[in-house]
Amino acid sequence: MTLRAFLFRKSAQEEAATGFRSTTMAPRPTPPAHERIEIPMDPHGSYYDPDHLKRFSDIGEYAPELSKKFFDYYGAVFEDGALGAREKAVIALAVAHAVQCPYCIEAYTRSALEKGADPEQLTEAVHVATAIRGGASLIHGMQMKEVAAKLGM
Repeated sequence: MTLRAFLFRKSAQEEAATGFRSTTMAPRPTPPAHERIEIPMDPHGSYYDPDHLKRFSDIGEYAPELSKKFFDYYGAVFEDGALGAREKAVIALAVAHAVQCPYCIEAYTRSALEKGADPEQLTEAVHVATAIRGGASLIHGMQMKEVAAKLGM
């Protein structure tokens, strides 16, 4: 049975009663205990494993060419240019908060502090990210207002 057929299957009784197959997904049966894959959590109960950050370069194991291209680009982005390394680390920390990446938050908090930023600067950068993300959410309220107006509400 194909995956599609499995996901969209219908019992023989339901097919006989309705005369057609439903396109709704059937509930998936719980696999037996010996077939379940357990995802271990770190000792603090977090889904994110801090060791992943240390092993990030291993991500290229199955696609080394793409990984090399990414890491070459990544390295070039963080070289000194019009912005210095400290400024780039602070920007990266703000972006990390906006995209909610705990690995990036850890890495760029350390990086920015090591490059001379202070906690007040990091906090301000987080507030900038919060304001941008909040504003982006709020501006979508204009779309909501338009739809509500069109519906006469």
